[in-house]
Amino acid sequence: MITSFSTALSALSAHSTAIDVVGNNLANLNTAGFKESVVSFHDLVTQSLGAGLGETQVGFGVGTPVTLRQFSQGAIQSTGGPMDAAIQGDGFFVVKGDANQQLYTRGGNFQVDTDGNLTTATGERVQGWTTTNNVLDVNAPIGDITVPVGSLKAPITTTRFSADLNLDSTATVGPPPTKFATPLEVYDSLGNSHVITTTFTKTANAGEWDYSLAFPDSDLTAAGTSVTGTITFDSNGKMISPAVTDPPPVLVAAGLKDGASDMSITWNLFNGSTPRLTQFSQPSATSALEQDGAPPANLVRVGLGNGGKLLAQYSDGLQVLMGQMAMATVRNPQSLIAAGNSNFQISARSAVPAIGLPETGGRGSVLGGNVEASTVDIAKEFTNLIVYQRGYQANTRVITTVDEISQETINLKH
Repeated sequence: MITSFSTALSALSAHSTAIDVVGNNLANLNTAGFKESVVSFHDLVTQSLGAGLGETQVGFGVGTPVTLRQFSQGAIQSTGGPMDAAIQGDGFFVVKGDANQQLYTRGGNFQVDTDGNLTTATGERVQGWTTTNNVLDVNAPIGDITVPVGSLKAPITTTRFSADLNLDSTATVGPPPTKFATPLEVYDSLGNSHVITTTFTKTANAGEWDYSLAFPDSDLTAAGTSVTGTITFDSNGKMISPAVTDPPPVLVAAGLKDGASDMSITWNLFNGSTPRLTQFSQPSATSALEQDGAPPANLVRVGLGNGGKLLAQYSDGLQVLMGQMAMATVRNPQSLIAAGNSNFQISARSAVPAIGLPETGGRGSVLGGNVEASTVDIAKEFTNLIVYQRGYQANTRVITTVDEISQETINLKH
């Protein structure tokens, strides 16, 4: 009977711990990326009474409960936040704490600090790769992800262009000569725009057109030079000359009035081996234009896209990849130790985290503009709370009953 006190007291301690766990779960009901904990009870060693053969066994109560973190998938909630991200599947975001220790989190409500680093809501620095000279090397060691703030994108000089168009097969020689022209805006090294014009003139030969590619003289310090040649189509309207093996036309613009570097622009007449020009019985028209230059542009916004990609959008509409978030997987995530701020750290029982790109090596996917909700089920937690409360109350009655029996036993001598 003496052990009944310690047995009941161990139960009171165990149920108090269980109630603490439920309280923590409910407190984090709305914490993004939070994983609920469950309580696992276990009994203490038993004692055998009598001959010691196990006919009568009495336990010593319940041990300190073991708390297990349940890394189940939480609901994906759309936030529209440009820096929010959610993991769907296994894995963790990799972050660095104030002491430069490596931590792991499922919370995806990120922000940018004063130094331009991508951080968690509580200031831990998100780890991954940042582009250098527009090159992203995911084979390099991970580090802080730096977000460009207020940057100006340098202009890109046009070096090539293409035009998908049709020349009317019913066009006549003239007079006046049948012509078709298509202008295209290109950019020099200073970001200034120039309009080059390609003019097609029907010749007397069937399926033959002369072309002239010219740079505007008004933009040059001296009279410019044009590129001329002949394009020939077969009876099916397919371009047969120039051939895909012939050198493409190249327009050179030297001595720009704005002081920009000289330009050399290649005209791509083929898409792979398919000619971009046709001659059919339709009005001459351009269907598509493309050139590889761009003017200078201001940074408009930065956001996290799907796959953990950090994308920068500029005022000219161009989106540029600026960084990539890293992800880690741990074979036994239940062994991780909660470090606060929705972060986890490895323990002595943890497997070595494997770090890599999302959607590789068993890692889950990253969804931009979303966060993962807490996995706490409020109905389940309230049920557990009632059960643990009743367990606590029942064991207080055991102590009260044992105390009354003890008093009755003491009173026997009177």
